Amino acid sequence: MFVDIDPRTYNIDVTKVERAITARTKALLPVHLYGQPADMDPLLGLAERHHLQVIEDAAQAPGAEYKGQKTGTFGKAACFSFYPAKNLGAYGDAGMVVTNDDQVAQKVRLWRDHGRESKYVHLAEGFGKRLDTIQAAVLRVKLRRLPAWNAQRRQNALLYTQLLSGTGVVCPYEPEYSRSVYHQYVIRVREREKMQARLKEDGISTGVYYPLPLHLQPAYARLGYQPGALPATEKAAEEVLSLPMYPELTPEQIEFIASRVKAYS
Repeated sequence: MFVDIDPRTYNIDVTKVERAITARTKALLPVHLYGQPADMDPLLGLAERHHLQVIEDAAQAPGAEYKGQKTGTFGKAACFSFYPAKNLGAYGDAGMVVTNDDQVAQKVRLWRDHGRESKYVHLAEGFGKRLDTIQAAVLRVKLRRLPAWNAQRRQNALLYTQLLSGTGVVCPYEPEYSRSVYHQYVIRVREREKMQARLKEDGISTGVYYPLPLHLQPAYARLGYQPGALPATEKAAEEVLSLPMYPELTPEQIEFIASRVKAYS
């Protein structure tokens, strides 16, 4: 069951969650999209009232905070991605599941190693999802730098927002409860393709995350969603544009990018 987004934060609209809960619902799966924490208190309250679990998708939000508490520490379990483009990236594919539940931890340990309890003894069917030791070594070194990198992303985002204020561009919104880590700096523009093409001519790379919403993906056609089912999501998919965002961006680069965006908006 998909739920529409809050058009300001791009995260799940907590006011629409309860009506999507059915007798078959087992868990709520909030996504901390673009590094912005979802509004967790209402979701945790709903989960408690309906006897559901909460599983966080924190793939884009390592180090982000909701009311002073780190993402990935609210639910029964949480998932992080260490794909090289993430705030904390390995040198290849990698990821992690975190949990305080011993049973969940044991199941994940089994599943990641073909269901194996010990050599040649398999308690369940599983997968080959072990984290390579070389990736773990890289991540341990980079983890120490993550707070500084996230802080620099926030500084970059602040400068972008200051420079783009007063234009026709919609800048990211950060609620009072949130401390985003800006995996992406996402603006909204009415003529995205034209803006993107012009920025490319200036040597500025941009991205669209994501042009086709999940509920309209061919993989979920069986669920029967039609265009218009989640209007805020669909409108965002037509307008969002991610500007360059990484810790090493210089103020001069941000000023140049912002000047070109302003010129075309």
